[in-house]
Amino acid sequence: MTISEQMEQLMDAIALDRVPASWSKLAYPSRRGLASWLDNLLKRIEQLNAWKDDPVAVPKVTYISRLFNPQSFLTAIKQVVGRKQKWELNKVMIATDVTKKNVDEIDQPARDGSYIFGLVLEGARWDAATGQLDESRPKEMFYLMPVIYCKAVLQPQEGKEEKGYYYCPAYVTEERGKTYVFTAQLKTKHHPRKWILAGVALLMDVESVNEDAHKKKDKQ
Repeated sequence: MTISEQMEQLMDAIALDRVPASWSKLAYPSRRGLASWLDNLLKRIEQLNAWKDDPVAVPKVTYISRLFNPQSFLTAIKQVVGRKQKWELNKVMIATDVTKKNVDEIDQPARDGSYIFGLVLEGARWDAATGQLDESRPKEMFYLMPVIYCKAVLQPQEGKEEKGYYYCPAYVTEERGKTYVFTAQLKTKHHPRKWILAGVALLMDVESVNEDAHKKKDKQ
């Protein structure tokens, strides 16, 4: 049996714990190794199967980090509210409210919008006691955020952004750039410039962060 170049590349990728290039072309952005990538893929499929098996039920919490196209999910939130309020879609934005709850503490779906989970802070941490951004602890690169409530609201007039918030960009991977998804509003007692200079951002796919850690996570 003759081994083709594609087969050889596939075997090399598996041996080096890398996602084969032919798979990456068809998949979502990710910087995970192959083993972690496969585990994450199964969790994504599990969430999709739960929706498929009971399409009428509204999920209590959506793992936005496990969606192939998270932008579409957020757009759907804007569309639903926009129709109710008769708002133009291009004038609607996603507003975020960080809760003090973890996934297993949410007992019912949000009345408007959706509860999401799976966002990770890079360059800062979330102080659950004050409900605001704070500096990272030593040797802590990432911080798994609690459940966040997303809802659709009208965009503020240009130049009238609400004070006391850092408008934090959210990306799929640590590469940032073209993986941008949306902008979250995070409360802060510091001037937003502090977090801009620190490059603080929210990420959705970080291999070193275990999304299931929330079940044991200390809220402090």
